[in-house]
Amino acid sequence: MSLEMSKEANDLHLPSISEVEDAKCECCGMSEDCTPEYVSIVRAKFSGKMICGLCSEAVKEESEKNGGKREEALSEHMNACVRFNRIERTCPVLLQAEAMREILKKSVSRAKSVSPRDYKGGERKGGIARSSSCIPAIAREIVDRKIEDL
Repeated sequence: MSLEMSKEANDLHLPSISEVEDAKCECCGMSEDCTPEYVSIVRAKFSGKMICGLCSEAVKEESEKNGGKREEALSEHMNACVRFNRIERTCPVLLQAEAMREILKKSVSRAKSVSPRDYKGGERKGGIARSSSCIPAIAREIVDRKIEDL
């Protein structure tokens, strides 16, 4: 009997165990097991959005880069995740095309810079020069294949 009473007394001193729920990241879609308290802390920190630890770190890094603007960093990260899930997972070839487009956009914006180091003798440097169109070569190749097939 005393063993049962001491066991009941020990049970009274134990902290309650929180329920664990499956929380889905609103950025990448990954699920994590979290307590409701943790979910509420994350939502308070990130404008009511539930984001996973990985996305949280990405947002933190981005906010450090842009001077501590967490809202802007969160928005930018969510847009990147949406773009990745919409285009890049379904069509990996478009990922490469998108990356090239971003590189070209950056090089064009740098070429338009008004910094004195970007100009030497009044000439612009950088940029991609186009010598000629590739369309005639492609058309010639198609015609050659048709002739070979005959």
